[in-house]
Amino acid sequence: MAESADTPAAESTADRGAAPRSTAQRAPAKTAAAAAGTSTRAPRTRTTAAKPRTTARTKAPSPQAQPQQAPAVAVEAPAKPLAARPTVLAIHGVHKRYGDIVAVDGVTLDIAEGSFYGIVGPNGAGKTTTLSIVTGLLRPDAGRVVVHGVDVWTEPVRAKHIVGVLPDKLRLFDRLTGAQFLRYAGTLRGLSAKTVRARTTDLAAAFGIEDALDRLVADYSAGMTKKIALAAAMIHSPRVLVLDEPFESVDPVSAANIIDILQRYTAAGGTVVVSSHGMDMIQRVCDSVAIIVRGQVLASGTIDEVRGEQTLEERFVDLAGGRKAAEGMEWLHSFSD
Repeated sequence: MAESADTPAAESTADRGAAPRSTAQRAPAKTAAAAAGTSTRAPRTRTTAAKPRTTARTKAPSPQAQPQQAPAVAVEAPAKPLAARPTVLAIHGVHKRYGDIVAVDGVTLDIAEGSFYGIVGPNGAGKTTTLSIVTGLLRPDAGRVVVHGVDVWTEPVRAKHIVGVLPDKLRLFDRLTGAQFLRYAGTLRGLSAKTVRARTTDLAAAFGIEDALDRLVADYSAGMTKKIALAAAMIHSPRVLVLDEPFESVDPVSAANIIDILQRYTAAGGTVVVSSHGMDMIQRVCDSVAIIVRGQVLASGTIDEVRGEQTLEERFVDLAGGRKAAEGMEWLHSFSD
């Protein structure tokens, strides 16, 4: 049985040896490494760095742990002194005569940009006449007025676009409502209907006349009439406001609001020229002042330059002729009853 088992094995070996070895030439024998089931290729290496694993999330630092920074504060450039600002209203040698009465006698003033300029004087001193000439409402006999480089009398239309006016004797279209009057004023200045509506709302809120816009101006009180006229002077955003007695008949609360509006206007570069008999108000609000007596400028400059060591009222009284003693009126003390 062993012999028969060995014989087929030998014959099989001999047969494989005699067969052609073409198969061996097409496929080379496996190497020992292949036979062992292992690869001869070099192992691949990753070119990207492995991301580190974190076992716990890192918490953002709490706001308390971070140093708090102070909020940035916009630093405004200091306002230029009046002497360094350009002149926006130049009044040179203005004269006006009514027959034998000299109303304005050679008034000359240079008013700087951003000024809150007060003009004071006794009744009949020529304040209103001077301001009427400045705004183109009254032609002078001589002299020249230039506002922002525009001659008031050779280019009146251009000049009137630059100036807003509150005259002393109010001549309003009092058969219009307040809203209609402001619409008229804005349209006259070339504003669009949309702009007029928006500015009317702002001005009415600022002057506290929202509830009166639908009423006739003829039904307004003296103070409200002054407010609507001032609103009409401002509606076209002029560079210069010329206001003759703007606080007359105006209550203290409204006057304070108007002053606040005008101060913000001058801080933005606008210029206000105002006449008033209220020396305390002029001294408190204005930065410059001119005292006019008998049609002539007797003193002008900053408030401190004009008043010196006195109050503005005391300085004004001295220049206007001083106080007069009230004598010969003893009958007033006897009383009629």
